Amino acid sequence: MYVMQSNIMEPKRTDKELLGKGIQKMAISLLLMFVSPVIIHSAFKNQDHPYYIPILAIGLIGAAFAIYMTFKGIQTIMNAIFGKK
Repeated sequence: MYVMQSNIMEPKRTDKELLGKGIQKMAISLLLMFVSPVIIHSAFKNQDHPYYIPILAIGLIGAAFAIYMTFKGIQTIMNAIFGKK
């Protein structure tokens, strides 16, 4: 005997672990979005200080990493909700 399988699609479920990782990435991004401009502003206020360039570089790298983490966080959350392609 053959058993017929139904063609009813089950609704996709949200991957909660992946969603948690995405939210964690967004939290890191949010933290860096506030800290990096403060570091950049502090560097520009102290241009005569010998560590002006390294502090400015740290602030700019932090700002770029915040943008990167935002995109990766959104991508991870979308993969958790809708599944990978």
